[in-house]
This record gives sequence, structure tokens and C-alpha cells, in this order.
Amino acid sequence: MKALVQTGFGGPEVVSLRHIADPVPGPRDVLVRVRACALNRLDVLQRRGPAVLPGFRLPHIAGMDVAGHVEAAGDEAGGDEAGVFAPGDRVVIDPTLGCGTCGRCGAGDPGHCAAVRVIGGNVAGGFAEYVAVPARLVHRVPDHVGLAEAAALPSTWSTAWHAALTVGAVTEGETVLVQAAASGVSIAAVQLAKRAGARVVAVAGSDAKLALAADLGADLLLRNEADVVAAVRGFTGGEGADIALDHVGASTWKTSLDSLRTGGRLVTFGNTTGDEVTISLAGVYHRGLRLLGSGAYTEADFAAMLSAYYGGGLRTVRMAEYGLDEVPAAFAAAESREAIGKVLVRP
Repeated sequence: MKALVQTGFGGPEVVSLRHIADPVPGPRDVLVRVRACALNRLDVLQRRGPAVLPGFRLPHIAGMDVAGHVEAAGDEAGGDEAGVFAPGDRVVIDPTLGCGTCGRCGAGDPGHCAAVRVIGGNVAGGFAEYVAVPARLVHRVPDHVGLAEAAALPSTWSTAWHAALTVGAVTEGETVLVQAAASGVSIAAVQLAKRAGARVVAVAGSDAKLALAADLGADLLLRNEADVVAAVRGFTGGEGADIALDHVGASTWKTSLDSLRTGGRLVTFGNTTGDEVTISLAGVYHRGLRLLGSGAYTEADFAAMLSAYYGGGLRTVRMAEYGLDEVPAAFAAAESREAIGKVLVRP
């Protein structure tokens, strides 16, 4: 098969299109013919180096978010409530594999497995014509959802679901501050918060990004350079936001905290602008703030996210699609500061 193979660390030149052997599914595996695979920030970081996930080895095939057709299934692969997987079935893959045997994995929390394995992260992924995965990671895609659309769901939408709904517990009537509102995960978070009945304050770096947030339902739009804290307090009658969803990290940390009401909660689930922050402990405990690390999504989060998305009223935003032979352009699009929406690779 054809695959994008990473052989070093650096720019797009360390990834090249090669012909390699087709993956052979085990007895409990499903072989998927890849029709679309989203390019994620992890793919960029691990291409640049050093590797982020333990167990990463070169050569490597990236691509975490895979949708396609079942090509074949092992004799013991089984299926789901709709029956055994059969050739031609339209499917999307949950990329979080885990070790499959520890207590965390047994509890449906493979993302916190000490020996976590991730399709496209430290196991061969979807930037290829075929990928073989355990049947338990395979989920059906209904006919009304396109495979390119489905490929934009797994990582970002599950992460947003876990942060906003499982950990953040956004409820009707609350005010939610969303940082980097036009990033992939925040595009999902804005919609999920609105679906829960919240008012959304969207913060982003350009008018184009804020226009998208408005189209997705955001109630208040703020540029990064605005006085976000004052604007949020004005919007909430002087109280502040009930919750801040922040995956940006160091550069937005203080703004997110200061924008919260007394008793508000900050959900942190990323550190793209830096890992080290300074906080006032008195400011946290006197105001009764709650600092919540979101961590990895669970199998239940993934299934609930798919069910909600398939039910309608939510949408992915896809910026561009590239073939396997267009990897430099695909990476350039994904790494642009003006990027809005997911970049897809389609074998």
C-alpha cells in the first residue's frame, strides 16, 4: 500500500510517500480502507520532534482520526449492536488504544493507561491506504454523515466533549468563556456549550475566526487584544463567567482565571503557548475557584459524542483536503496561524 512514512524529525521533508506492505489484521482486528484522515496538532509536534508520546518509534505513520470502509475483519473481531462488521461498512475509529489489559483500560479509560497506545500517535495510523485496528475501536458512520465529516470528529470532538461536558459539566443558563474559539477543539466546544443551553463568550485572534464563532452560535465575540475580563463582567452583570475552557495555556491563563465569577471553574486541557504559569493562591481560595484538569477522554465520552453528533444540529469545519502525495501543502495549511478548521488527507 501507499503510506506517508516519517523517518526523522524536522519539516515536511522528513515525511515521504512510500510503498510498504499492507497491514495484516489479527483475529480480533478490523482492516479499514482509509477514505479520510484528519491532520492534528500531535502529528505536527511529533514530526518536528522530539516525540510527545512514550513508545514513539521511527519510522512512523501518523494520522489519528480515521474514517473509511471495512475491508476485512478477523474471525474473532465481532461487531457492535448492529452486528458483525462486514466489508463495505462505513466506520470511524477511536484512536485511543491503551494496553487493553490494565485496570484503566478495563474501566473504559485507556487514555490514562500507563502504557497508552494511540493510533497514529505511537502506533501506525491513517496516513495510508489501510489501517488495522481492534474491532472495539471501530464505530459505524450513518449514511447521512460523510466520511470526510466523520474523520474530523475523533480527537477534537471527544476532547471538547470531555472538557466541556464531562469535566466542566456545563449546564443550561451558564456563561462559558472559550479561548482560541476557532481552533478545532474550540469549534466543537462552542457548539457543545450552546447545545447544553449556555451562553458562549468566544475569544479569538482575527475577525474571520470570530465570524466563524458567531456562525456557530457564540453570543459575545472578543479579539485577543480586547479587555476580555471587563467585557465578560459587563456581559454577566458584573459577576463573571461560570466556566472558562482553556487549551491555550500560559498566554491566556490569567485572563481565564480573572474572568471567572466567585465559585467559577477553569477547565484546562492544553498548553500550546507554554506549560508554566503563576497563580495567586489567595485569589483562588478566597474566590472559591475550581481548577480542573480535563485529562483524556473515555470510551463513554467517545460514544456519547458520536451519538450527539449523529443526532444532528452540530457540524465540523473542514478547511482543505489533500492527497497522500501533497504532504508539504497539507502540513503548511495545518501549521498556518490563519488556519480555520481541519485539514484532511485523503488516500
